[in-house]
Amino acid sequence: MLLKKKTEQLTQSGVNMVNGIVTFQAIKLNVHCFEVDGVLIDTGSASLLKEFKPFFSQLDIDQTVLTHFHEDHSGGAHYVQTKLNVPIYMSDVRRQECTYKAKYPLYRKLFWGSREPFEANVIGERFSSRTANWQVIQTPGHSNDHLVFLNEQTGQLFSGDLFVTPKTKVVMRDESIPQIISSIERVLTYDFEEVFCNHAGYVKDGKRKLRMKLDYLQELSGKIKHMNDEGLSVKEITGQLFERKYPISKFSLGEWDSTHIVSSILRKG
Repeated sequence: MLLKKKTEQLTQSGVNMVNGIVTFQAIKLNVHCFEVDGVLIDTGSASLLKEFKPFFSQLDIDQTVLTHFHEDHSGGAHYVQTKLNVPIYMSDVRRQECTYKAKYPLYRKLFWGSREPFEANVIGERFSSRTANWQVIQTPGHSNDHLVFLNEQTGQLFSGDLFVTPKTKVVMRDESIPQIISSIERVLTYDFEEVFCNHAGYVKDGKRKLRMKLDYLQELSGKIKHMNDEGLSVKEITGQLFERKYPISKFSLGEWDSTHIVSSILRKG
């Protein structure tokens, strides 16, 4: 399998970031990790570790915090812990799972590599860095352990996979759109403007963009429920609302698909 990889580094508003891009035929996936004030936020994937090591080597970090356990966010955690001697903090929900060899579908291993086990500490509701205090906000939906981090001094929100795009078209089978809606509503009660998303990168005017996503998902939910009340099936609703078929759906054998948006909304979880 011929994968093409490349990385990009930049600094925005005092935040150092690296973006790793993995391409196979028509499918292009990417992931960022960020550093600010001695805090590393997520570690990228095992498949990008070689490309991310130069970025890590430039940093002076005291701690690593993970938005969630998925392998494209935690794949470098073993290296950061054992080679850089930096402690790792994450939600307790999937923490124990990370101490074992990761189990996930083959296509994800092909893109993101095999995540090595690591030990993490339980993160609290708040933490401190060198010059700032941070809020840890529980935001389940994309995964049940998902967190976002708000730097109270700068008003910068590190949103993991909560944002990604204003108009979601495909999700993973286990995602919950109703939970994502509730999580976005919770986050929007906080004071922030800039958003740093692990896939979209730096999002200027991020609070407005996150509100746009909330509006889209709420409107979409209304349409789906109405169509279901009219007697349409999940398949029929999906066909009408999401006509485009994305390569990732076929490549993932359906783990990523638009139909999961519809079924999630109709089961309300």
